[in-house]
Amino acid sequence: MKKIVVIDDDNDLREMVKFLLEREGFEVLATGDGNQGIKFVSENNPALLITDILMPDKEGLEIINEIRQRGLNMKILAVSGGGVIEASHYLSLANGLGADKVLPKPFHNAELLKAIKDLIVD
Repeated sequence: MKKIVVIDDDNDLREMVKFLLEREGFEVLATGDGNQGIKFVSENNPALLITDILMPDKEGLEIINEIRQRGLNMKILAVSGGGVIEASHYLSLANGLGADKVLPKPFHNAELLKAIKDLIVD
């Protein structure tokens, strides 16, 4: 069973994604805290990290940068609904820092599952 770590400060979205992915047979560790997410990644060596970009304590761009600087080898899917600027700008920055794929919010379940399958399903 492939592991996925989900980091998103939106409780409802995080729980929906966790439920959806567990239903698809993945083992999911989910948190709204970027530091806890980094800990999950370090301790569990997931196949995939899904991270929101805009979060209060540690933003997704920082998380992506830290994961890549540590040389941790996993796929990263960055998601964002935007903020002060459009989501596409944040997602472009995420690509530049090493995200393997980006997905703007809101997204449909099928879009998320396709992105995941493109990244980690053999």
